[in-house]
Parts: sequence; structure tokens; C-alpha cells
Amino acid sequence: MAYVGQPVPSTVVNINAAKVSDGKSVRVTVPQNTVIEAGKFYLLDGFFGCAVQSVTTGAVETAEVVLNIEPAEYETDQINTVDTFAKGDKVYWDSVNNRFTTVATDGVFAGVVTAPKAANNVIWFVFVPPQMGFRQAAAQADSTAANIADIVADFNALLAKLRAAGLMAS
Repeated sequence: MAYVGQPVPSTVVNINAAKVSDGKSVRVTVPQNTVIEAGKFYLLDGFFGCAVQSVTTGAVETAEVVLNIEPAEYETDQINTVDTFAKGDKVYWDSVNNRFTTVATDGVFAGVVTAPKAANNVIWFVFVPPQMGFRQAAAQADSTAANIADIVADFNALLAKLRAAGLMAS
């Protein structure tokens, strides 16, 4: 708001009036008969993140928990201990077993290992939360030379159509 005696007239517009947070965490519903441990990762209400508090629900009750969905480096022992988890390995969330794995077909991409699995089965990884509004595709097979040639041919055909329509210079 402008103040009395301000040398230049002005109008103050509160541009963040509808903003409720920086989007680094979100409140989600904990289903009945569920135990949530602070510091562990969960997939709840379509959001995947690290719980910031512990919550336990009973047979006919639900509760709320805050999930940290901020991209950052995390330490966790919530892993498939059979997997290697070498530095640079991609990490996926296995929602069936509620743990991280390095097997792409087991789940949703979650990040990349920054410190390999230690003797106590702990890893460090950069957490990359799934993008809201996008469904994650299944694991993509490596492209072959034939696939690349097809892509190049399709791209060149598209360029020719754009040039013919006058939307692109020759």
C-alpha cells in the first residue's frame, strides 16, 4: 500500500495473494491401517516424497501427513539390498515393495545415486520427483539404427512440408 507523503503516486498489487506455499511439500491423506515413518519415502494421493512426520492410522480412520517433494540429495536405507546402487545408477520407486530399486521396469523414476551403497545398505541419491500433470512412460528401450533412420526421415519430411507451406525458409 502506498504511504502518505510518498513522492511518486503508486498502486500496490499483492501478486502472491493466492499462493499458499513454495511447493516444496504437500499435505496428503494417509489411508486407514497405515504406518508412516518420518524420513521414509511414500507414494500417497499421487504424490511421491519423503514424510516429515510419523503418522499411524487405525481401522476406520485416515490422517494427513506432509510429504517433502523438493528435489534434493537424500540418504536412505529404503532400498532393495540385492541391487548394486553404484554411483550414477538411476533409482526407481518400487511401490509394490515400498523401496527403491535400480530396475527400471519395477517402478517410477526417482533420481540418481550420488554415493554408492555402503556396507550398511545406505545410499545417497538426488531425488527427482515425478512431474505433476505428466504420466511417466514405461522404460524406454535403446534406439536402434533403423529407428534413428526412421526418425530422421520423418523429421526431413516435416521440414519439407513446413518449407512448402511457406512457414520456413529454404
